[in-house]
Amino acid sequence: MTALRIRARDLLSDQELVEVRTRFTWKSLALIAHAWALILGSIAMVAAWPNPLTFILAVAVIGSRQLGLTILMHDGAHGCLANGERLNLMLSQWLCAYPVFAETVAYRRYHLQHHARTQQEDDPDLVLSAPFPITRPSYRRKFWRDISGQTGYAQRKAQFLSALGDKSWPLARRLTHFRAKLGPQCVVNAILWAGFAAAGVWWAYPLLWLLPMLTWMMVITRIRNIAEHAVVPDSDDPLRNTRTTRAGFLERLFIAPYYVNYHLEHHLLFYVPCYNLPRVHAILSRGAYADRMEVQPNYAAVLRLATARPANEDKPGALVSNVRRSRTGATVDDNQIASGF
Repeated sequence: MTALRIRARDLLSDQELVEVRTRFTWKSLALIAHAWALILGSIAMVAAWPNPLTFILAVAVIGSRQLGLTILMHDGAHGCLANGERLNLMLSQWLCAYPVFAETVAYRRYHLQHHARTQQEDDPDLVLSAPFPITRPSYRRKFWRDISGQTGYAQRKAQFLSALGDKSWPLARRLTHFRAKLGPQCVVNAILWAGFAAAGVWWAYPLLWLLPMLTWMMVITRIRNIAEHAVVPDSDDPLRNTRTTRAGFLERLFIAPYYVNYHLEHHLLFYVPCYNLPRVHAILSRGAYADRMEVQPNYAAVLRLATARPANEDKPGALVSNVRRSRTGATVDDNQIASGF
C-alpha cells in the first residue's frame, strides 16, 4: 500500500458514505445514452451540413464521447455501473468497452493494481506519469503524434498483432486466440458499420468513428493521464498523489466527460459511482483535509505544471516511459494495450 492511508469514515459520515456509494442503474443508463446520443447527433450534423467546421467539431465531440465510454467502462470495472454484477458487466462490455476495442474484465485486473499501489514503484500506471515534467517542445511532439493518428495507429496495431498470437502458431490457433481477445470488439464494430451503411452514411464509420478514436481520443487520453497523476506533490500521500482538476462546460464537453476530473475523490472512495463524485468533492472541500487535497483550477494549469522543464533540457527521441516500464516490469493485457484509461 501507499505510505499513508486514510479511512473512509475519517472523510465522510456513515450516512454520507451510504448515500454516495448508492448506485442507480438508471443514472448509468442515462450517461451511456447521453454518450451515444452525442455520437449519433454529431454524425447526423455532418450528414446534414457537410463542411470542414462541422466535421472538425464532430471529430472532437465523438472522440470525447469515446473516452467517455471508456470512463463508463471504468465504472463497470469497479462494479459501479449497475446493481447486479451480471447487468453491470453486460452494460460495461457491450455498450462501453467493445465499441472502442476495450474489455472490462482484463482492464479490471490491471486497474485494481494501480489503485492498490498508486504512484509506487510497482504501480502499473507509473509509466504514464513518471516522465513528467517535460519540456514544451516535447509535449508539442506528443500532441502532434496524437492528433495526427500516429499514436492511435501504433497502439491499435500492437493490440491486433498481440491478439493474433505468435507467428509460429498454426493458423487455427491464431484465429482462436484472436477471437478470444478481440472477437466481441470486432463484432460490435461490424454492427456499427452495418448500421451506418443501412442509414446511408457508411462513410461515418471510417471518418467519424475510427478517425476520432485514433486522433482526438488519443490527445485527451494523454491530457487526462497527465492531469490525474503527473507532477503530483507527494507520491506517498493519498490526498496528494492523485489530482482533481476543475472543469468548465467546454472542458467537460471536449476533454473530461462524465466526472473523470474528480480523480482524487475516486481514488479515496473507488466504489463510488462517477455521478456521485461531485458530491464527494463538495463534502471533502468542507472537511479537515481540504487544504491538503491536490486540486488544480483547470487543465491548462495542469499542462503548465507538466511542461515546466526548461527547453534547453529537451531530448527529442528519448523514450523515458519505455525505460520506466522496463524498470517497473509493468505489463498490460492484450486488450488494454494503449488504453491508458
